[in-house]
Amino acid sequence: MKTSRIPGFHRMTIDERLRLVADWIGMDLDEVKATVSQGGLLPAAADALVEDVIGTYGLPFAIAPNFLVNGRDVLVPMVVEEPSVVAAAANAAKMVREGGGFLAECDEPLMACQIQVSCQDIHLAAERILRARQDLLGRAAEVDKKLLELGGGPREIEVRRFDEHNFLVVHLFVDVRDAMGANTVNTMGEAIAPLLAKLTGGQIGLRILTNLADRRLVRVRARVPKAALAMDGFSPEEVRDGVQAASLFAEVDPYRAATHNKGIMNGLDAVVIATGNDWRAVEAGAHAYAARDGHYRPLCTWRVDGEDLSGYLEMPLAVGMVGGATRVHPGARLAIRVLLAKSAKDVAMAAACAGVANNLAALRALATEGIQRGHMRLHERSRSLER
Repeated sequence: MKTSRIPGFHRMTIDERLRLVADWIGMDLDEVKATVSQGGLLPAAADALVEDVIGTYGLPFAIAPNFLVNGRDVLVPMVVEEPSVVAAAANAAKMVREGGGFLAECDEPLMACQIQVSCQDIHLAAERILRARQDLLGRAAEVDKKLLELGGGPREIEVRRFDEHNFLVVHLFVDVRDAMGANTVNTMGEAIAPLLAKLTGGQIGLRILTNLADRRLVRVRARVPKAALAMDGFSPEEVRDGVQAASLFAEVDPYRAATHNKGIMNGLDAVVIATGNDWRAVEAGAHAYAARDGHYRPLCTWRVDGEDLSGYLEMPLAVGMVGGATRVHPGARLAIRVLLAKSAKDVAMAAACAGVANNLAALRALATEGIQRGHMRLHERSRSLER
């Protein structure tokens, strides 16, 4: 059986790693090499993606080994320019692996379009909208018959009232299946806007998705045996208790929580970028969710659990594996193949696990030798290119 536990992966040559990846996904080695050359994107393809292209801008495309997610071995593709992120993810994944690996789950892929309606009597308007719920869902469903065939489509209508501003907001929730879903929900929102105007006698304002995808959460649990936390000069108990103390610090102080969450996003964003997904949308949703009760909090927390250490992450994560850059970017398609992803949920869970791994590695370093020692050692490799 294939395993993602690959001792000495970081000491392999690039060609040796490429050969391993090609074997992992059953792809011709030369094809893999061609895909990752020039950042996986030729200028002609780049010109089709965005406007006014003059070339491409390369970033390191790396693979983090050692991940075990829900009992499945996973090689995690990461695109990132910051030293130590990939090494930290791989090292922390090895520690979590000793505790049985990551346990991850995703909600159904529900995305919401917001349609703003201004009218005189927003309470009466809300009642009319909810009575017409089935008509609104039916109108939205006409937009994308293919999505219906795949088992997705409009699911729910929700109305939120803002009395002090005399407008309401309709949330149209759509199961977008393996897409990120922005274009789909925006099109459906525009399709039902005229019916909403007729029902309420009001004026339609904005019609746009929300990136606070709080119906599309991912959750990850990780247990690290005490012995796996050991470091030179520190007992396992000191490391374990130090990680918990660092987590508690972030839970009470938003200044610490901001950097705590940045550490999570180091790993998570790297997977989101590698797979051609919208990391800006993911970041926006993550930080909004972290502040949902008015106090900005860490997205991942750690606690002493018996003799061991347990971590838990919960956050919105809207990613896809069809459409957008995931469809036209060869590097993104390769990353999804490396993940052996069968659905967008697999992509989301891998990204979230990478985020937990980077968070664990950062807190372990902070609680012991400090973050700079290992970070600067790897940073020195890149600085040597400047000389």
